[in-house]
Amino acid sequence: MSTVSPPSTRPAAAHTVAARRRRRRVTLTGWSFILPNFLGFAALTLVPVLGALAISFTHWDSYSTPQWAGLDNFRRMWGDDTFWIALENTFWYAAGHIPLTLAVSLGLAVLLNQRLRGVRMLRTAFFFPYITSLVAVAVVWNMLLSPEVGPVNQFLRSIGIAHPPGWTSSQDWAMPALVIAGVWRDMGYYMVLFLAGLQTVPAELHEAARVDGAGPWRRFRHVTLPCLRPTTFFVLVMLTVSSFKVFDLVQVMTEGGPGRSTLVLSQVIFREGITQGRFGYASAVSLTLFVICLVITVVQFQMRRRSER
Repeated sequence: MSTVSPPSTRPAAAHTVAARRRRRRVTLTGWSFILPNFLGFAALTLVPVLGALAISFTHWDSYSTPQWAGLDNFRRMWGDDTFWIALENTFWYAAGHIPLTLAVSLGLAVLLNQRLRGVRMLRTAFFFPYITSLVAVAVVWNMLLSPEVGPVNQFLRSIGIAHPPGWTSSQDWAMPALVIAGVWRDMGYYMVLFLAGLQTVPAELHEAARVDGAGPWRRFRHVTLPCLRPTTFFVLVMLTVSSFKVFDLVQVMTEGGPGRSTLVLSQVIFREGITQGRFGYASAVSLTLFVICLVITVVQFQMRRRSER
């Protein structure tokens, strides 16, 4: 009488071990790609943010030992008139810079997505201001917007405007001047992002809409814009963060003036921390700016989720 031996489990076990090793190798490969970026983020962003959080509850001038201050810096910030003026100016700049840059960059992307002669040169020309030194950009715009000899005001006088704006020398027109310069500098970068998004719009959708009798505007509204929602959301988030942390453009063009008409939160942080040596108070203001950007970004994500439902 012969007996049948049970099937061997060694091949299955060997296959399981090989699969585990393969998954482990894939996991280690993935970590090897993201680890340098994570270490850079931890060293250059996470640790300084946590350090600023701790310093905001102290009195520290970078020379002496930090002294625990509790909420004193935040109480001072609440009663500081300069802080509230800078906060209002920051919101005004963002309110002008974000929608204008979004609209201009999208318009340029749609225009330069067509088959035009010299379109590559035009794309390069519009992108070039973004990689130009911001100091050079600010100096050139100060020259263009000079109230007396600037080409902009000379042109306005030539068309009959006897008293053109004072631009950076006027408290009423300094902020619009900053917004114009900021839009001109940033529109090329976001134009490139929109161009990348336009390349993903299926041509079949435009053809179907054209067959149904839709004109250019209706195709743009009902085909192009819905397909650009992911790109538009990314651009909106990036624009919001960059607008609220604006510093170098304002510092070079107006230094927060005339008076305090263009003073923004980043300048308050710079003046209080670097110039005055009040690092505790500067950290409290920077933490407040971080919370503002975080709240606005979270609201944007929530609104996107609701729109996708």
